[in-house]
Formats: sequence, C-alpha cells, structure tokens
Amino acid sequence: MQRIVWLDVARAVAVLGMVVYHFTFDLAMFGYIDPQTPVTGFWALFARAVAGSFIALAGFGLVLSHGQGIGWARFWRRFGIVAGAAGLVTLATYFVMPGQFIYYGVLHSIAVSSLLGLAFLRLPAGVLIVAAAGVIALPMVWRSEAFDAPMLWWVGLSPYVRPSMDFEPLFPWFGPFLIGMAVAKLVLARGNLARGDAGGIGFIGRHSLMIYLVHQPILIGLFSGWVWLNG
Repeated sequence: MQRIVWLDVARAVAVLGMVVYHFTFDLAMFGYIDPQTPVTGFWALFARAVAGSFIALAGFGLVLSHGQGIGWARFWRRFGIVAGAAGLVTLATYFVMPGQFIYYGVLHSIAVSSLLGLAFLRLPAGVLIVAAAGVIALPMVWRSEAFDAPMLWWVGLSPYVRPSMDFEPLFPWFGPFLIGMAVAKLVLARGNLARGDAGGIGFIGRHSLMIYLVHQPILIGLFSGWVWLNG
C-alpha cells in the first residue's frame, strides 16, 4: 500500500531534528561545547519543537488510522509497541543515568495520549483546538501540591518534579497531540492525502520509532570511540 508522502516526510524531518539535537547534547556531555548549550536558548526551544512535532504527528496518525472506526487489534498492537519502547527507554536510562532517568518522555507521552485520544476521536476540529489550548494553558496558571507525588508527576501539575533528561507530561503535552488530531480532521475533510513513495527520506519516516531507539546509543558509541582514540 502506498503511503502519504508528506506525512512520511514530516516524520523524517522530526527524526532528523531529533538526531541533530542529540548530537548537540552529546557534544556538551563529552565536553566539546558548553554544558548549558543544549538546555538553554535556541536549543531548548528546538528540543521542545521536535518533541511537539513527534507528539502532534502521533495525534494525526490516530485520526488517520481510527477516525472512521477504531480498529482495536491494530490500535493495541501499535500501543504495545510504543509502550514497550517507552519501557525500554526508562530501563536503559535508569542504568546509564539513574539521577535523571527518563520516566515520562516522548514515547510515554505518545502512548498515554493515544489512549486518551480515543475519547476525542468524534469531536470536531474546532473543539479539539479549544481543548488543546486549555491543556497547554492550565499548567501555566495553576499547579497544586496535591500532584507533588512520584506517581502523579507525569500529570504535569506539580510545582516540583524529579529531574529527567526528557520530560513531556500530560499537561501541557497532550495539547500538541490534540492539535495533531484537529489538523488531521481538517486535512481529511479536504482530501489532501496524495500517496506515493518519498524515497530515502520516506524510509526514515517509516522507521522513525526504530531510529528513535537506536540513534542515541550509536551517537554515544561514536563519541566514546573518538574519545578513546584521542585519549
């Protein structure tokens, strides 16, 4: 089956952005640039943009795959893959960086948002946009000590959270997911779904999850090898 070309391209651009950011992060981690570079200024905004694009594209994909009716077997298979990958990220980062391990990163956010998104599938695009605005705005104007517990940090409404290398809590990051769903509804209404083969960049888009999982270990391995060779 031919795929939607521009959607694969969008996923590929998000993946490449992620690789660029993590390359910059690794430069800082190995001492080649200022350690604050990847977490301040442009690069901090860039990281949020990349994370938001992944989450929004997941929302788009939910409507594309299940907007006309939920295919439960297909949904649970995809959910299991994403949730399992999220678990692997948590496990790996716990052993590598226990003080800042990823307990609710991009993949965790996509998995939970996909579950919650099922309840929003029948809503029109306008309502989804309003809901997204509310989700994004809430943690800016209200937080509560009631959410200051490890089991509730993922909600994103606690005034304090445990430090993590990647943290995209429900509030505000369910907002981009809802925006992706709204965009999908608008696009589907216009029928802008040209299909074809995006070539090499399409390959990246089709295998975005695998690249997400393996690129950082590969980059760290390359940096470690460079340090060893030049040590």
